[in-house]
Amino acid sequence: MNSHSHADLLFRQALVFDGTGTEPLTQDVAIRDGRILAVGKNLSHSADRVIDAKELALMPGIIDAHTHFDAQITWDAYVRPSPAQGVTTAVIGNCGFTIAPCRPQDRELTMRNLTQVEGMSLDVLEQGIDWGFETFPEYLAMLKRKRCVINIAAYIGHSSVRTWVMGEQANKRAATTQEIEDMAALVREAMAAGAVGFASSTSPAHNGEGGLPMPSRLASDEEMMQLTLAMGHQGKGVYMVTKGGQMPMAFLRSLSQASGRPVMVAALLHNGTNPQAVFNDFKAIAEANEQGVPLIGQVSCCPLTMDFTFASAYPVEGLASWRPAMGLSHDSLKICLADKAFRQNVKNELAQATTFRLFNNEWDKVHVVQTAAQEHQKYEQHSVAELAQQLGVDPLDFALDLALAEDLQTVFTAQLLNSDTQAVAQLLNDPHSLVTLSDAGAHLTFFNDAGFGLHLLGHWARDMGVMSMTRAVHKLTAQPAGILGLKDRGLLRPGYAADLLLFDPQTVGRGPKHRVFDLPGGAARLNTLAVGVHGVWVNGVLVADDKGLNEQAALAGELLTEFV
Repeated sequence: MNSHSHADLLFRQALVFDGTGTEPLTQDVAIRDGRILAVGKNLSHSADRVIDAKELALMPGIIDAHTHFDAQITWDAYVRPSPAQGVTTAVIGNCGFTIAPCRPQDRELTMRNLTQVEGMSLDVLEQGIDWGFETFPEYLAMLKRKRCVINIAAYIGHSSVRTWVMGEQANKRAATTQEIEDMAALVREAMAAGAVGFASSTSPAHNGEGGLPMPSRLASDEEMMQLTLAMGHQGKGVYMVTKGGQMPMAFLRSLSQASGRPVMVAALLHNGTNPQAVFNDFKAIAEANEQGVPLIGQVSCCPLTMDFTFASAYPVEGLASWRPAMGLSHDSLKICLADKAFRQNVKNELAQATTFRLFNNEWDKVHVVQTAAQEHQKYEQHSVAELAQQLGVDPLDFALDLALAEDLQTVFTAQLLNSDTQAVAQLLNDPHSLVTLSDAGAHLTFFNDAGFGLHLLGHWARDMGVMSMTRAVHKLTAQPAGILGLKDRGLLRPGYAADLLLFDPQTVGRGPKHRVFDLPGGAARLNTLAVGVHGVWVNGVLVADDKGLNEQAALAGELLTEFV
């Protein structure tokens, strides 16, 4: 028998979506040593394991370009829940909210910032994070040693770099010329060690401990420029930024032009109260690309829906009028929320139109999910607008009064952005949009969009017919691989890594959300189960099947540190 025709794994009669965007074909696919050996009709290979894939589809694994697994990956090599959702490669460090580099004396501050900005539990972070590193190269070395079940690429994060250089001044002032030079040296060091790029945020919704801005929000244009140039000094890297409304596209374009590197802009979501803003951004992105300046907009195929309590009201924390409540703990927070002048200021701000904010006074999209007191159970599953109207009160007053009556334990859910089907369809189909923004690893108690890829395939491609399944596959695989410069990934072709998703195109999607209690200390997080997934392979190793994550799977993921 010819050893060249023997495979570890052979898929027979799969509907193969190869990632290129060309129409799928019924083919066989042979895998050996973690790589794709052959793709074709009726392959003559023998194999250790043969899978009859008739009526199933095979595609490259999903690449999730926007995750926040930086902390979780140090205690959970299975980066739940992403592998079971078809994700085979995740990019960490988005928005610049990383845990490396970090000096021992800044660990507490870093964790407290993450608790605020990424909705993570301080207890979970304190119990979970393995601080076996200080510098960014040491962090990468630790990840390489510990291994992960999926492939990981990591950004060097602006807020961490700023904190390393400026200490507790990082979120209080602009940097000096010398400090900017010191930061640039750290960025160059990280790129040399294998960072995929440099990530930052200027979003007003991004606040750290005590409601102070995250450090990157205090960066001058000059600092942004110097750090982007430092990133691109060897012709590699992507600059990723979650931009606030005050950060003009023209400036982002100048960063791309000066560095010669792609600029990835998040989070471009549709806002029902200012519907044209996101399309204006994409118009600027298209114009830049037409002139050879690469800009990409990160979009989501999920409505931004978030569970919250007023003890940690992330949806409204970007409001200037909410600042007096930021950083207050239980009793003092309750006094603030009861204050009539505080409430009036919030109402006044919500009444004004604005370019971008998470919550836009749409109380019909805020629902009471869970009440603490028996007499309030009748409110559950009803909108705040409807309940307030019944009682003849202002919706903000109703929500705050209910929360105060229940010691801030009431759980609300808000559908914040991206809820207009036609508008979202337009964003998903834009040639310059990257479908991502799962935020996996963050906001664990509020929402879970780790299954965004399954939602694109099932809801948007199959059910809504907004795009072909072929195009949806391309947008989840080859497109992000190309933008990020991933080698030999994102396509089903011989020689490429065997990162694969086997699914039923008739049923693929994501299930309803439910709570699981598997974080350090038994803390809760929201989870969604994959629907229609039959198998997920990372570098040829089966990591999940129709029953979910394989908890015994070998940690076959690679730390990606070389990019094209």
